[in-house]
Amino acid sequence: MEAHAGERDLIFLDESGFAPTVPTGYTWSRIGQRAVVPKEDTKNRRVNVLGAQVVGTLPDLLWQRTSGKIDAQMLLEFVCVRLAGLGGGAAVLDLAADGLGVDVMPVWERRRPCTVVLDNASAHVAKVFKGRRRQLAKIGVELFYLPPRSAELNDIELVWRQAKYQDYPQRAQTGTDALGQAVDQPMTRQRNRIRQSARNFTQAS
Repeated sequence: MEAHAGERDLIFLDESGFAPTVPTGYTWSRIGQRAVVPKEDTKNRRVNVLGAQVVGTLPDLLWQRTSGKIDAQMLLEFVCVRLAGLGGGAAVLDLAADGLGVDVMPVWERRRPCTVVLDNASAHVAKVFKGRRRQLAKIGVELFYLPPRSAELNDIELVWRQAKYQDYPQRAQTGTDALGQAVDQPMTRQRNRIRQSARNFTQAS
């Protein structure tokens, strides 16, 4: 309700991995012959994407990709810089939240408070990230954890599904650089749709 009223942003956060070869869902073969589909080794060739779908008066889609693992520290930096707008990132989180005392007003606060919805993945519940929950709340970023095994409650899952299976430009990539560029294309399309749908709704109203 607060999100629709413009008083708070609702942000759905999650990670997803993109392999250099999109899995084959089905194929054809001659009668009596078994279809054989070679499986490509994706070790150290995947691109992982950390994404956040913003719901509110200014809907948006933010993401950051890496060829490495998305750990709790990377997650914290993403939330501090991309979602909270804290220029110095996690390094100045304590100062921003507690510069005038632990229980007093923070030195810095997000323009509009937000609630970040996320699951219980290991990076999400690690002390490096979840242990900063109090400081994040003081600068306007509240963490809301979904119940276990309830991925369907996270709206960004639809973004991943469309990006991988509808908007992905081609089925195979030759390396991580090409894969990273290919990932940006469907994510950009998804972001443009989210922004455009908001503009259409505003014009209609």
